[in-house]
Amino acid sequence: MAALGWLTPRRRSATARSVLAGEAAAEAARKTSAEDESALLTKAPEEPDAASPEEPAFPVAGDDRAAAFFDLDNTVMQGAAIFHFGRGLYKRKFFERRELTRFAWQQAWFRLAGVEDPEHMQDARDSALSIVKGHRVSELMSIGEEIYDEYMADRIWPGTRALAQAHLDAGQRVWLVTAAPVETATIIARRLGLTGALGTVAESVDGVYTGRLVGEPLHGPAKAEAVRALAAAEELDLERCAAYSDSHNDIPMLSLVGHPYAINPDTKLRKHARALDWRLRDYRTGRKAAKVGIPAAAGVGALAGGTAAALALHRRRR
Repeated sequence: MAALGWLTPRRRSATARSVLAGEAAAEAARKTSAEDESALLTKAPEEPDAASPEEPAFPVAGDDRAAAFFDLDNTVMQGAAIFHFGRGLYKRKFFERRELTRFAWQQAWFRLAGVEDPEHMQDARDSALSIVKGHRVSELMSIGEEIYDEYMADRIWPGTRALAQAHLDAGQRVWLVTAAPVETATIIARRLGLTGALGTVAESVDGVYTGRLVGEPLHGPAKAEAVRALAAAEELDLERCAAYSDSHNDIPMLSLVGHPYAINPDTKLRKHARALDWRLRDYRTGRKAAKVGIPAAAGVGALAGGTAAALALHRRRR
């Protein structure tokens, strides 16, 4: 398995790699969102979640300097996008059964633990890079559309989807921010009617993947750098923006904005969010919510409120 290119140049610091990854993600996101802008303008609105009676109305309608940034894995979608993508590639004979077993184990760990394990996530990215090396970007984009329908569409959390729709209905832009490949993230964002996606950028030459990354995976501090770069380019006021994530790894991104939300939070993020009085939402089962110490009623109520709109949207887009 080929070594990741971003590990080789030792002279480049971890911070520099994060900045490079973030800037590359922001550039890719702005390019793809510009291509989809006309389609987004004609999208029919959906009903947002009702605002909590003890909270002021949010998001603020008509605030064009505000935007929302959503983590993907376990925040918008159950499980990890890269693992679902791996299943789809295996079905199309991109790799052998032993690699599928690895993907299955990583996915099982992610679902049981509910957190991003750096070793498992890096192993998955190494596998994905070696698998797509030599393939055309256009080929993987086409396959990614099919994989979304097969493995991802039914795993979108309706409650989180409704939160994203509320920002769209307020006239704000909504971006996915994920360590998943930017091509996969862009497909998911487009299918959900979002503005675009910030994701890990794999190097390609003449439309063919080289098996290396630009910078590093868009994870942890790199996500914050991507959001910062995009906000500067789009003239957003981060203090008026919102960010949503399940993982303590995304605290740097959540800390950038004026409206951070912990969604389906892991233990460390829940503790941090409570200490700073960040808003919490849990869209998992009541049993899971109780296990992590989040009141289940809030999550179940929002889930019920967003289910009809989200399912209707999926049916129209399929």
